[in-house]
Amino acid sequence: MSTFQFYAVEDAGPRPLPVPDGATQFIDLYRGLTLGVYDALRTFDHNKFLYLNRHLARTERSMALLGWNYRLDRARLLRALHAVATAAPWPEMRVRLDVLAAPAEALGTTSRELIALQPFTPPPPELYAAGVAVDFAAGLARERPLAKTAEFAAQRPATSGLRALESAAAGDQPYELLLLDSAGRILEGTGTNFWAVRDGTVYTAGENVLEGITREILLQIIPSLGLPLRLEAVAAAGIGALDEAALSGSSRAFLPVVSIAGQPVGDGRPGPVSRRILAAYNAFVAENIKTANP
Repeated sequence: MSTFQFYAVEDAGPRPLPVPDGATQFIDLYRGLTLGVYDALRTFDHNKFLYLNRHLARTERSMALLGWNYRLDRARLLRALHAVATAAPWPEMRVRLDVLAAPAEALGTTSRELIALQPFTPPPPELYAAGVAVDFAAGLARERPLAKTAEFAAQRPATSGLRALESAAAGDQPYELLLLDSAGRILEGTGTNFWAVRDGTVYTAGENVLEGITREILLQIIPSLGLPLRLEAVAAAGIGALDEAALSGSSRAFLPVVSIAGQPVGDGRPGPVSRRILAAYNAFVAENIKTANP
């Protein structure tokens, strides 16, 4: 069985598309197509999603930022997502939704909307208990930080994000790469938002970053825990002053970072603030996941 399923969203329903031989990552499915905007998320309990409509709203905002007048038929797309997630053979999945800049005629469809699935195993508890090491992405930046474009995803190094999950879990590569602004402040990861804790206050960049859906949830959760929160990017030169750090994203929840570019964060172990935020986030997920059925 292929480790991917690939569909075009059509009026008659999702239509299966061929998976290229040797495909090992999502981007391999889109070779030769005119890339546009995309979103990536995961399922829970097989076919349930978290804040799916907010993911679709972000996709629509990304299209608007690119000047498109294309309109998503949300009901059609939700039906397709529900159908393919429910029928998929895996317990949980990573899901990629693309809206291309032009129809995928090379695949025999006039649709611009594609759905790709692959089996997903959440990061193991041991990874949250130990934390991860990250590094900086030299020379990489989002041209349009608020737009989630497939072009940027294709440019990400193979050592970043979930593209490196297996090797990173083995400890031979950084789990994620961080983007800096021109002032040397840490903005975000290539596929995550970045958080830091210093003297009991939680920091995350307030502008020039992708509006992550998990980030949006955490911006609600963190103040509800009584934790001070500042929308302010921390300086890379100040890593030594941080007590804790973490990455957030749909596939990672709130994952502690214990080393940045070889420099320990705090005492080099996940801290109590990160553990508290992760527990609150997991409780939020359990209460809010639901199927895509419109």
